Amino acid sequence: MATGEAIGLLATAFWALCAAGVAWYLADVAKDVTYVTLADGRRQERSIPVLFKALLPFAQNFYGIVRRPAFRPAVARADAMLVQGGFEGLMTGEEFVALRLMLLWVLPVLWLRGAIRRRHASIQRSLPFVLDLLTLSVEAGMDFINALQRNCRLRKLDPLNEELLRMTKEIQVGLSRRDALRGMANRVGQGDLRSVAHALIQADELGVSIGAMLRIQSEQMRSRRFDRAERLAAEAPVKMLGPLVLCIFPAVFIILLGPVLSQALKGIF
Repeated sequence: MATGEAIGLLATAFWALCAAGVAWYLADVAKDVTYVTLADGRRQERSIPVLFKALLPFAQNFYGIVRRPAFRPAVARADAMLVQGGFEGLMTGEEFVALRLMLLWVLPVLWLRGAIRRRHASIQRSLPFVLDLLTLSVEAGMDFINALQRNCRLRKLDPLNEELLRMTKEIQVGLSRRDALRGMANRVGQGDLRSVAHALIQADELGVSIGAMLRIQSEQMRSRRFDRAERLAAEAPVKMLGPLVLCIFPAVFIILLGPVLSQALKGIF
């Protein structure tokens, strides 16, 4: 019996040490701040779940599986999604697929899709204002590239500014404006930004004034924002119906009929 108790105590101590070690490792990983390097050399913080950061060092153990031909499409999709989410250079497609193998297969994808949605929403909100600034600058006589640089310098560093900054740096190192715009549209994958980029490419190819095209796109963005606001306002009553039925009606029912039921129960008992 004494031997069994000793073995039980040793096992308990062993698992306690293991749990303490895992907790210490997760706490140490949680303190690490992850950054991406922008086109101008600045570092921008990116948020990654603690569990992902803790498992990333073990991703290379799965490279033998991830690098098989069957996983190449998944790795290519992961690379594209990581770029769209703003995590380029912070995590590779192979590491992401390895994370999917270590965790539930769908969990990392849900996280990354959420990051992409938030980044696209930020770009969608900022784009009309940036187009207005660019339109005013170009119509005042400023060159398009100088107007972009001025916008990036004066505005806060948000996802749209990060992409515009990268595009201007690509043009400065010799890439044509069409290719830089096309690369940004394909890289980001956001509908409104893609539409603006393709319109500017067409203006460049046809010789149309950039200022006139920017004004047209600015008016279209403003109209789309108004349409989205109307659509969300129309959807609000439907979205409120669920909480109304589940929460408010039962509360009203209890408030109104509570005293009546209380008196009825007193009469019965």
